[in-house]
Amino acid sequence: MTDPTATAESAAAGAPEPVRFHRPEDTGQGDLDMTPMVDVTFLLLIFFMVTAAFSLQKSLEVPPPDKQEHAAETRTLEDIEEDDDYIVVRIAEDDSIFVDGIEAPSQQELLFKLREAREAFSGSDSTGPSNLLVLAHGNCHHETVVMAIDTGNAAGMEHVRLATGGEEEF
Repeated sequence: MTDPTATAESAAAGAPEPVRFHRPEDTGQGDLDMTPMVDVTFLLLIFFMVTAAFSLQKSLEVPPPDKQEHAAETRTLEDIEEDDDYIVVRIAEDDSIFVDGIEAPSQQELLFKLREAREAFSGSDSTGPSNLLVLAHGNCHHETVVMAIDTGNAAGMEHVRLATGGEEEF
């Protein structure tokens, strides 16, 4: 604090009186209430968690190999194609699809041909579902291969094999 006598003397000498600011009493209302901000943060967190749950991707389960079982015997493509238990779907470089040599221009046509081929197999041998071999060209689109696998699954094919090849297989 300044001395009141010194202030009076400086005022008498012509010096301006120092400016004094009035400090308001601290009532505690200057604090920021964080409760609404925390509530909004939790609501946003819940919103993003709920909306993220709807964007789950479809996936295929691939069983892990059995370590006790010996390696499966190697079979060539010709062996599998000659096996009556396999339905062969070929996908060419231009994404055209063939079921046992007959073209299927659409997904519905592919489903129809796979069901037809499966019924022909189950009519001759009713021991189990037919297997599907998808032989895709290396330059075909991934979307077409996935569509063929999904269509085979919709037709009731439980065992799917996927193989890729170059120009010589097509």
